[in-house]
Amino acid sequence: MVVDTSLSGARVARERSALTRIYGKPGGIVSDNETEFTSRAILKRADENTVPWHYVDPGKPRQKAVLESFNGSLRDKLVNEEIFDSLDDARRKLALWRYVYNTVRPHSSLDNQPPLQARWALEQFDGSAPGALAPDGEPEYPDPTCRLSL
Repeated sequence: MVVDTSLSGARVARERSALTRIYGKPGGIVSDNETEFTSRAILKRADENTVPWHYVDPGKPRQKAVLESFNGSLRDKLVNEEIFDSLDDARRKLALWRYVYNTVRPHSSLDNQPPLQARWALEQFDGSAPGALAPDGEPEYPDPTCRLSL
């Protein structure tokens, strides 16, 4: 999750590449038709990495229901409840909210466990959690000033 005043397609592509280095290449990506997801930078990066990119039909939020549900939780529990004094304040509050969401808050879809606890249970059950570990070695960022924001 990135907090900034605006996000260009190039920035979204760079952040997505950073996530790919950490978690591996996704099988596909589903997004809406916002300008940051339809830019040349995104299309070029998706084509270079041979990642299928699917755009939902305009006006059909149910095609990305999981994301809409997450966005609703983020909006209801953080954005509508907090006053952000600065971008740094927003980043700190988002980082804390994300920590609670992933490690403390029970999710009904995960037998009322937080995601981190559910992942541990999966690792204990079958010995692994696909995509759980970042690959060995140091990541190579295209821009030395580039960093993944919370």
